[in-house]
Amino acid sequence: MSQDRPERVRVTGPPRRQVPGSRARAREIDAETPVGSLYVASLVGEQLRLALRTVGVVLVLVGSLPLVFHLAPRLAEHELLGVSVTWLVLGFLVYPLFCFLGWRYIRSAEANERDFSDLVGDPGAGSTP
Repeated sequence: MSQDRPERVRVTGPPRRQVPGSRARAREIDAETPVGSLYVASLVGEQLRLALRTVGVVLVLVGSLPLVFHLAPRLAEHELLGVSVTWLVLGFLVYPLFCFLGWRYIRSAEANERDFSDLVGDPGAGSTP
C-alpha cells in the first residue's frame, strides 16, 4: 500500500544582497595579492583589537579586586551565610562575569567575520542558523 509521493523540488533564487565588486575582492584574497592581504590583515587586526579590549576589561574588573580588598579590609569582616563577602565575590560573582564576557566576545567575533564575508561577497559563509 505505497502511495506515490510527489518529486521534491528545490526552489532557489539569486542572492538577496550582492555588494558591488565583491567577487573581485574575493579573487584578490584567493590570489594572495597585496590588496587581498590588506583585507585579511584588516580582519585579523579587528579580531585582535576585540580580543585586547576583552582582556582589558577582565584585567580592570578582576585585576582591581585585590586592590579593592586591600583598600577596604573591613569587607573581609562581613559575612553572608557564614561565608566572607570577599570569597563570595571571588567564588561566585567573577564566573558569571567571565561567562558574559566570553559570550559577548564570541558574538562580536562572529559579527566581524559576517561583515568580512559580506564584504568579500561570500553570502553563505558568515551566516549562522
